[in-house]
Amino acid sequence: MAHTELQLDNQICFRLYTAARLVTQAYTPMLTALGITYPQYLVLMVLWEKDEQPVNDIAHRLYLETNTVTPLLQRMEKLGIVSRKKGKQDKRQQIVSLTAKGKALEEEAYAKIPAGMGEQLSACPMKSEDYQRLAHELDALIETLKK
Repeated sequence: MAHTELQLDNQICFRLYTAARLVTQAYTPMLTALGITYPQYLVLMVLWEKDEQPVNDIAHRLYLETNTVTPLLQRMEKLGIVSRKKGKQDKRQQIVSLTAKGKALEEEAYAKIPAGMGEQLSACPMKSEDYQRLAHELDALIETLKK
């Protein structure tokens, strides 16, 4: 290869992509036990932080387009974990709320996911402060690329 900069192993994007896929795969058995997918889990975490949010706010928080989030919310509504209603002031706006089932999933997730991920990552030689440093570096990268 003439340009080593273009080798797959020299790409930070490939490392991030691979790590993201593998971390998502690590979550899958725990989320399957809860009856949800990883994207649904992300939406739930947004709503557990603050219930009753417009679709636009959820999409913005997840760095997604509303046309990506809307079908996801429709599936979640069919599962009975969220509900959608028109905004009080702007009827064009959809407000998403957790149902009782969606709220109950928070406790189930808390009982399974932190310990499950801890077990998955226990073989990794990284320490807690290494994960914190990695999170900080990723946050800095995200902020830089958002602009």
